Amino acid sequence: MNIKSLRIVGFLEGLSFLLLLFVAMPMKYIWGNPILVKYVGMGHGVLFIAFLAVLFVVCEKQKWSIKMFILGLIASILPFGPFVFDHKLKQFERS
Repeated sequence: MNIKSLRIVGFLEGLSFLLLLFVAMPMKYIWGNPILVKYVGMGHGVLFIAFLAVLFVVCEKQKWSIKMFILGLIASILPFGPFVFDHKLKQFERS
């Protein structure tokens, strides 16, 4: 696993979270159709766990501090957070 893998999983996790918040949840609570919450929610959960696992492996390989792992964890639970975290990862990828 490398930083590029982390960036890809982070992008997918962030995208799934936004789909859940801005597409699936409104469909459930405004239009009474909960079907997307089931599938998008499950996909997001899998991607969330995958992101944390890849983040842990990359932090170990890169010898990053626990601070970097915690920043990634916080970013993964905030809307648009993974995209902000990705900007930081791009800086590490270049160096």
